[in-house]
Amino acid sequence: MIRLKFINKLPAIFRNKYILTILIFLIWLLLLDTNSLISRYREIRNLHQLRKDKEYFLNKIEIEKSKLKELRTDNHNLEKFAREQYRMKKADEDLYIVLTPKEDRKIRRKNK
Repeated sequence: MIRLKFINKLPAIFRNKYILTILIFLIWLLLLDTNSLISRYREIRNLHQLRKDKEYFLNKIEIEKSKLKELRTDNHNLEKFAREQYRMKKADEDLYIVLTPKEDRKIRRKNK
């Protein structure tokens, strides 16, 4: 008896079994399914981030390729690179390294 009173209080559109079935189906698709709109939104956002990362790394690869080509073609640039990156020196030279506090902390963390 109480159940019938509740059903009778609903608008007529919600008492239609087809409309009710469609509503349940839409709620299922929007919220409960593994391919819901919420998960689709997350996946699309992730896809955009991955595309940005791809573009960044492709640019980075191009820069590194140009540096590599430059190093392979010119011995002066190769020597400069070795001195700056690997702190290499000639036999008759003295090498003084000046670090910023940030670089110093970074090196100390690596050595621990």
